[in-house]
Amino acid sequence: MSKQFKAYAATAKGEPLSPFEFDPGELRPEQVEVKVSHCGICHSDLSMIDNDWGFSAYPFVPGHEIVGTVVAAGDQVKRVKVGDRVGVGWYSGSCMACPQCLAGDHNLCTTAEQTMIGRHGGFADYVRANWEWATPIPAALDPVKVGPLFCGGITVFNPIIQCHVQPTDRVGVIGIGGLGHMALQFLSKWGCEVVAFTSSAAKRDEALKLGAHQTVNSKDSDEMAKLAGSLDFILVTANAPLDWPTILGALGPRGRLHFVGAVLEPVPVAAFSLIMGQKSVSGSPLGSPATTAKMLDFCARHEIAPIIEKFPMSKVNDALEHLRGGKARYRIVLENDIH
Repeated sequence: MSKQFKAYAATAKGEPLSPFEFDPGELRPEQVEVKVSHCGICHSDLSMIDNDWGFSAYPFVPGHEIVGTVVAAGDQVKRVKVGDRVGVGWYSGSCMACPQCLAGDHNLCTTAEQTMIGRHGGFADYVRANWEWATPIPAALDPVKVGPLFCGGITVFNPIIQCHVQPTDRVGVIGIGGLGHMALQFLSKWGCEVVAFTSSAAKRDEALKLGAHQTVNSKDSDEMAKLAGSLDFILVTANAPLDWPTILGALGPRGRLHFVGAVLEPVPVAAFSLIMGQKSVSGSPLGSPATTAKMLDFCARHEIAPIIEKFPMSKVNDALEHLRGGKARYRIVLENDIH
């Protein structure tokens, strides 16, 4: 028998969130029902509240960095069981039959179910997901902090795996924020020499504490010139336009410029700048369930966690305004107090 879920929803574009109840329908055989304890807030939540991408449907319940406990499971569920602590990220289902799913690339499934698109997300007391996207959380990880790993964390960990970044590589990270501060931790523990690109003097010391071996002002042409031809991999976590020819010039032969930040303007790339050094430009989304599990194990082994600020879920609008104002350092986590 189905039940009412309690949540916080935007009823129209850009509106503050307000209490909302909905009937999720019957639990499907391949689904688990998760009692939400924490849910991170991501810029994607703001984009969907504001319909920046043009496909938001209202009432809209945000939330896709979910941590909680499985309280019900369909009869086709595998790997997880009632009582397990799990996390759910951007995806909550995949077809399990397309070439991408069969190859282990469930995150590239063209019909994947997205946790807060076409359905309601994790700013709620309960959420549902197919079992393959409900990832068990290692006991060593703090459930209060782990939520942001299911979006921001896997977004920057996935390219390390997919692009075969080596411990001997010299790697640059552009943008030391919600994504970048986790990328610095992953790459330094991976064994890389890490260069943090930031134009914020206030973030330089913190970047070094998070694992960067060197910081560079991305807007200082003299500093940038010294990097020419020296990096194997550059990860772009920012979404602002930058001096892309100079950044490409910082790559050595076979170097790769990789985007996980949604830069809104076209990135000008001269073919000749790629051809001569056999360089490449690429991008990636979040990772597969297997890569997500690997990331969590890596975090447990190396004591990696995002830097967070906490708000009760009842103060969700205050938390959203804190994020809108650019004040978050570096991820916000809502603690569920829905009764």
